[in-house]
Amino acid sequence: MADFPTPIAIAVIARTRHKMVIAEIQEAAKQGAKLIELRLDFLAKSPDFKRLLHNRPCPILATFRRPDEGGRFTGTEEQRLMLIRHAIVAGVDYVDIEIDIIDQIPRFGKVKRICSYHNMTGIPEKLELIHQQMCEKDADIVKIAVTAQTVTDNLRVMALLKNPPKPTVALCMGDLGTCTRVLGLRAGMPFTYSTFNKNRQIAPGIISFQELQNIYKIEQITPETQVFGVIGDPIGHSLSPLIHNKSMRKLGMNAVYLPFRVPRGDLPTFIESMKAVPVQGYSVTIPHKEAAAKLAQEQDPAVKLIGAANTLLATPTEIRAVNTDMQAAIKAIKANLPMGPDGQPGLLSSRFALILGAGGVARAIAHGLLAEGVAVTITNRTPERGEKLAQELSCKFVDWNARHNVVCDTLINCTSVGMHPNLDESPIHQSFLKPGLMVFDTIYTPETTLLVREARERGCHVLTGVEMFIRQAALQFELFTGKTAPIEYMTKIIRRALSPVHEPDDEEPSK
Repeated sequence: MADFPTPIAIAVIARTRHKMVIAEIQEAAKQGAKLIELRLDFLAKSPDFKRLLHNRPCPILATFRRPDEGGRFTGTEEQRLMLIRHAIVAGVDYVDIEIDIIDQIPRFGKVKRICSYHNMTGIPEKLELIHQQMCEKDADIVKIAVTAQTVTDNLRVMALLKNPPKPTVALCMGDLGTCTRVLGLRAGMPFTYSTFNKNRQIAPGIISFQELQNIYKIEQITPETQVFGVIGDPIGHSLSPLIHNKSMRKLGMNAVYLPFRVPRGDLPTFIESMKAVPVQGYSVTIPHKEAAAKLAQEQDPAVKLIGAANTLLATPTEIRAVNTDMQAAIKAIKANLPMGPDGQPGLLSSRFALILGAGGVARAIAHGLLAEGVAVTITNRTPERGEKLAQELSCKFVDWNARHNVVCDTLINCTSVGMHPNLDESPIHQSFLKPGLMVFDTIYTPETTLLVREARERGCHVLTGVEMFIRQAALQFELFTGKTAPIEYMTKIIRRALSPVHEPDDEEPSK
């Protein structure tokens, strides 16, 4: 679209008071916004266009969204149509008009028209026909926002972006569809939508303006941009997009790394469907590590040993599965072993480890420890999985209810207990935590879990999941890119992100 030669993020402002709207307009412009959408249906009073448009720093898009389409307008439809006309006459730069009313609102002046369709429950059977009908309306841009129900819905919606009759924005709402808000730009969308205020989730799955600008660098996305991502469920907490996007940009790569929420059981369908993009590499997290190993045509030795993969490398013909968890975990443990009486690090082979969990991470760490000569005991909330893993490894298993009776000098949490958002949970009672016990929590969001905090308070030797996360991410980065990972930079990024006090990003725009 001529107005925006490179992809942009529309900064969506949705406040109830004029004063706050005006303040956020100015702040958004300072942060680089090139087009701002005012969700006027959020205002507690009728919009005062003279105030809102006075001294505007960039073009303004006016929207009055109905409740059944995700909006908050509470008046009659006649009142809404009148307000849309008032916005046009007042001189907004763009106006959003739904497909069913666009014929009732004639074009006026230089105001550009976005013909929109929203579906908050799913994707209509006749989606392609609806798009065709929208392109026939008197509009400058067409916008379709529907709700993804399956992992293949994203591809169907993005197919609308292939040579459309009119500039088209087509995206999926919901966390299944978050990736379309960035991938759509690569496929030809002139812009995507973002919430300017992170605390105001205007639409399901929407990404913040700051993230699109500072993490995804969307204005640099082109049709040639390489695509990578992380697969999991849930996935919103992951810091992988932060660390990989920043690192790829630092090395001057034309690449983007996205979060993909994939429900359990849907991994094969998802991987097959995304060949159309294509995605060239994936990080894999809970609950897909074992499934990822099974679907690959080629497995590295660690995957064959462990039966789980945390990395998938995709080519047009096959999928290669790799595991960087084992190497990263063992290196992290060795680098952080408690000092012995002689002031030297103790031997890993002399330790007795209790591993909580029986998933992909537990498998990787257990195999790594056994290879180092460590005595390993497995416990798991689902006893069948724990017993099966212990049998495969020829190590000891104890029932979850008996875990506090195990004598060990190393405790490793590989469960999700304590992970965001369940921050008040711990997989072990604090009475188990004795001075000198080495406690390794593989969770990294948050870094200071309840287990980590209680272990420190009781004099334990603590290793958090951040070091393992950075090590395995660096190994993945090198597999994805063929370049040496900037480990110091990665560490700085993650420490800043996990800091309770926000530190300005070196690349963030000045305020």
